[in-house]
Amino acid sequence: LFFILWAEGMNSFEAVNHAMTTFATGGFSTKNASIGYFESPLIQYTIILFMFISATNFTLTYFAIKLNFKKVFNNEEFRIYTSFILVLTSIVFMTLYLIDSSYAEETFRSALFSVVSILTTTGFTTVDFTGWTEFITILFFILMFFGASAGSTSGGIKLVRHVILLKNSYIELKKQLHQSGVFPLRFNNNKVPQSVVTNILAFMMLYVVIFSMGSIVMTILGVDFMTAIGSVASTLGNVGPGIGDVGPAGNFSTIPNAGKYFLSLLMLIGRLELLTFLLILTPVFWKL
Repeated sequence: LFFILWAEGMNSFEAVNHAMTTFATGGFSTKNASIGYFESPLIQYTIILFMFISATNFTLTYFAIKLNFKKVFNNEEFRIYTSFILVLTSIVFMTLYLIDSSYAEETFRSALFSVVSILTTTGFTTVDFTGWTEFITILFFILMFFGASAGSTSGGIKLVRHVILLKNSYIELKKQLHQSGVFPLRFNNNKVPQSVVTNILAFMMLYVVIFSMGSIVMTILGVDFMTAIGSVASTLGNVGPGIGDVGPAGNFSTIPNAGKYFLSLLMLIGRLELLTFLLILTPVFWKL
């Protein structure tokens, strides 16, 4: 990625920094305008590709390097991850295209870049997506609660947890119709133990509770509602840009100092995984 970006017009300092922050899904740029500063479609498409790769399970990346593409395309999580990006990009693109059809390619590129950047929790920006429509703003806010593939550098909840919970909910519905039936939950053709489902349910519940309590804390500190929920969702999911004053066109400088300390804690909790961090706070852990 470093050599590609260098060849596409970045200087060596810019190329090495963006190569590292792309593959680490860190999102830091050497420019205040992020990737939008370079105004290069080629650079933007390159960053999109490598954000996509970096948020793919590294095991699948290994199989791809070994030219074992069957393993990659047969992976259920990868298929859902890819489909999710395509569907969301189509929704955002069509919404924007119906408003203004003058610049189709640029609109598609901006939609694709923003979807991949937020879903992979990289956080690079080329445009302020909160300035498009209220519908798209809410869509991207919800997207902050997903994350990409397990086994990648992506933050957030991870798609696999959402998929397993949706499958479990569907099985519970079938059990209401066929109460004597046995419906094993499968992911990638493997049976998922009930203990894993229980673990995911606990994780999701804690995530929602911490997000809700975090948003309340931020409003108590004097932050407006949109900025409060945007900053908490962004930091807890390690996304980068949020909504409100911390959107792509803003930053966290307006957050009160107490809020910055609190959001720093949320970033730490989100990066270490909730259960791991919260386990340290329990008395049982220190008695072992």
